[in-house]
Amino acid sequence: MTAMLEIRGLEINYGHIEAVRGVDMSLEAGQITALVGANGAGKSTTLLALSGLLPKARGSVLFEGEDITRLAPHQIVARGIVQVPEGRAILTTMTVRENLELGAYRRGRASVGDDLEYIFNLFPRLKERLQGVAGNLSGGEQQMLAIGRALMAKPRLLLLDEPSMGLAPIVVQEIFRAVRAINADGLTLFLVEQNVRQALKIAQKGYVLENGALALSGSGRELLGHPRVLEAYLGG
Repeated sequence: MTAMLEIRGLEINYGHIEAVRGVDMSLEAGQITALVGANGAGKSTTLLALSGLLPKARGSVLFEGEDITRLAPHQIVARGIVQVPEGRAILTTMTVRENLELGAYRRGRASVGDDLEYIFNLFPRLKERLQGVAGNLSGGEQQMLAIGRALMAKPRLLLLDEPSMGLAPIVVQEIFRAVRAINADGLTLFLVEQNVRQALKIAQKGYVLENGALALSGSGRELLGHPRVLEAYLGG
């Protein structure tokens, strides 16, 4: 496997507080890599730093061999790294179609037809609500829209931050089904999740973050069976 993204000695501070310290990770092309851990462990902070939305105190980030550590967010997006943020951040006063088309703003509207059909096959409910205002969607539908908008940017690496947060179990299953399907189509994903069981179940590779530092790494299956993960996150 080829490492698409390499994170070396990453440190992120909030003032004098070390939020993430000494993190080394690698993401293989074509795989789902999961970063799991308790609330406040530093998972979302790590994704924000990878997207250029938080400064990195130390360390480096390489994307396909290029050092992107100090690039601005729009430059990182231009390289093909797109994030679906925690909380979805859809534009609630715009229609579903407008939100999706906004994801493709760098390419222009003329080239989005086939991509829209891909999104509709993935999330049929978005097609049913295409002309509706995004703020009227359910929480699950808003998450589908956030993922669809990111996919419209034609990413090479998709960063997913807590896609199951606040959703009913049946909707969580639908979201994770879509994540598996996206990966099966060849897209590389970095998945941050508090739902440890679901995340490690679909991930080829996983990392456990505790108090800003890496505690464990391995395949998703290995981590699901690890005594420390079972005790701390899966109820023994």
